[in-house]
Amino acid sequence: MSLYRRVTCAKGGTCNTKGRNAKCSKCGNKPEGGAWWYRFRFAGRIIHESSRSQSLTVARDAEKQRRRQCEESWNQITRRTLPPAFEKAAAEWLKTREGQVAANTLSIARVALKHVLPVFGSKLLCDVTPRDVAAYQQARLREGAQGRTINIETQTLRQVLKANKCWKHLEDEIRLLKERKNVGRALTPEEESRLLAECAKVDDSACYTATVVALNTTMCKDEIQKLRWSQVDLFQGVLTVGKGKTDARTGRMIPLNAPAVRALADWGGRFPNRQTEHYVFPWCESRHVDPTRPTKGWRTAWRTVTRSVKCPECGRVQKPTDSCRNPECKADMKDIKNPLARLRFHDLRHTAITKLAESQASDQTIMSIAGHVSRAMLEHYSHIRMAAKRAALDSIATPLPEPVLAGDVHQIGNQIGMPKKDAACKLLS
Repeated sequence: MSLYRRVTCAKGGTCNTKGRNAKCSKCGNKPEGGAWWYRFRFAGRIIHESSRSQSLTVARDAEKQRRRQCEESWNQITRRTLPPAFEKAAAEWLKTREGQVAANTLSIARVALKHVLPVFGSKLLCDVTPRDVAAYQQARLREGAQGRTINIETQTLRQVLKANKCWKHLEDEIRLLKERKNVGRALTPEEESRLLAECAKVDDSACYTATVVALNTTMCKDEIQKLRWSQVDLFQGVLTVGKGKTDARTGRMIPLNAPAVRALADWGGRFPNRQTEHYVFPWCESRHVDPTRPTKGWRTAWRTVTRSVKCPECGRVQKPTDSCRNPECKADMKDIKNPLARLRFHDLRHTAITKLAESQASDQTIMSIAGHVSRAMLEHYSHIRMAAKRAALDSIATPLPEPVLAGDVHQIGNQIGMPKKDAACKLLS
């Protein structure tokens, strides 16, 4: 074990003390300054490192600490430390997830943590109890959050605790909430026509084009936002989906029908200088268009279509309100609702798949177009409407012959009327 200084020599290399009066034998100067180095043998190997300090005391402490570290590692001795606060652990967990999961998955986790951190952020991970989680779930229910949303937040909490080995003692006592299975719905033909008409009225033409594409291709919002012109072949009438949520949805080829081709052709006419690598729906901010970036969406236009109402007195289109916002009108509008209220853009995918199912297309064809890999998912997205059910049953209806039964019919509807002398039997029936 030794400590020594390493000083850069003017003649090259490092100075030594082999000269007269402990001076350098190369440059003749006495070594001064420089960082202290330590050198010792451990487990048959030489540990030779710099303390990066000009203090001898610091160098001695650094050498002792390095030797202690080697001994603890060799004997597998770990010091127990207090778990960090949830806020710090969540930030570190997010960093480790970057590059390992999809950007959308990371975005969902960040949104979930916005609700979780105000409650658990200051708590140590070891202080989180099942009672705290149950109280959080009930509080979120009172705020109006759905079971699915709360479960995502609970799962995010679980992943942070699990990454820090603080979940094992909680897993048997925490229960997830029930989730709605009938969230999605299919539009009726009347609602679909109204939606297209309202989308055509708004200033954002991207919303109208995206709506037509979604209704005729089964594509979801994320797939449409990231669509490039290289994936669209209007001459062959084929569209190739890019990166999807699952492997089955990635790279699937969808034939384009006439409405989809027309909508995309009209939209493409706005960009005569477009390149194949450009996005179909480019990023736009303050009327500045960047075709190399995908759009953020068309939320403002969609909300206008699905939420705005029209005053019956003055005809002004406005947000839902108790009274008309026109100061000269002030008509009562409490009971006026938009027929498309609470419609999600994802419901257009449900509608397209439902129409395919009602067209008597085979399950394999629908699954290939929609990118499904199981019949259970297909059943989740297809909502056969009452008109289609009625038409299907009417198609197998067989005309009945003329009535052959005489007399009164029993109230159940399947028994022949009985003579009066059998009144006693009728009472017993």
